[in-house]
Amino acid sequence: MDRSRVAPELRYLAWANPLWVLEHGWGRRLLRGLTKLLPPLPIRGVSVEVIEGPPPLRIYRPKTRRTGTALLWIHGGGYVIGSARTSDARCGDICRELGMTVVAVGQRLAPEHPYPVPSDDCLAAWHWLQTAAVSLGVERKRVAIGGVSSGGGLAAGLVQRIHDAGGVQPVAQWLLAPMLDDRTAALRELDGLMHPVWTNRMNRAAWRNYLDQEPGDENVPAYAAPARRENLSGLPPAFISVGDIDLLYAENRQYADRLKQHGVAVTFETVAGAPHGFEEIARRSKISKAYLARAREWLGAAVGVSGEAN
Repeated sequence: MDRSRVAPELRYLAWANPLWVLEHGWGRRLLRGLTKLLPPLPIRGVSVEVIEGPPPLRIYRPKTRRTGTALLWIHGGGYVIGSARTSDARCGDICRELGMTVVAVGQRLAPEHPYPVPSDDCLAAWHWLQTAAVSLGVERKRVAIGGVSSGGGLAAGLVQRIHDAGGVQPVAQWLLAPMLDDRTAALRELDGLMHPVWTNRMNRAAWRNYLDQEPGDENVPAYAAPARRENLSGLPPAFISVGDIDLLYAENRQYADRLKQHGVAVTFETVAGAPHGFEEIARRSKISKAYLARAREWLGAAVGVSGEAN
């Protein structure tokens, strides 16, 4: 890939590939170990409660609650790393600025726990939140589901599962650079493009670990790879965002277009010159701050609350 396409303030990410170790078992173990060593992150204006689970949950409550809405959040990490705790900064910002409750899921990880275990953990978290809604001061019918990267894929699949089961539905789906389609990983011609941060080789390793089989096979279920679902009608409004140089751009664009074709309200946000995970790796950059502010603004509008300046 032409590195000149990367936004200037993110250009260093074109040369650094911090996630390449995820292709290897030792790399996954290393990053999981480092995650456990992260010190607690103080979050201004937000209290955090930990529910041991399973699955483990982190409940973020604003000191000034402005709404009875809530977000069920699913972390990323290529299905193989990460935890609810790694989303403290992101969930804390949402909680404080929108004055809403956020519940982050600590789903189990592949390859030790392949599909459907992580998906089942997310569904269990949805049911827990619906049951605990009254005690949390949350309105059951005003809960959004969101996630980033692999968490975005899990979120999209969870929305589909809830739709098919009937009952109370999420009010919105908030998908940040979601991993939606294992068939992308099967396109070997993408390997040589060497997308910044998240390459197709890494993508293929992630999907292989999650599916416990090679990506691209005909028998992959739609709940595992949400882009495989044929009928998308009846799903809640969606926000889908992705960088235009992200490996996942095409599958995100196609999913957004198909949602629209099936009558679902969709906002598709393209971030020029942004590679996968830029807003987390370069969180302090101007492009990341502006992007996250726009994403939170959409979420606030979807659940019926406007943002509040810090």
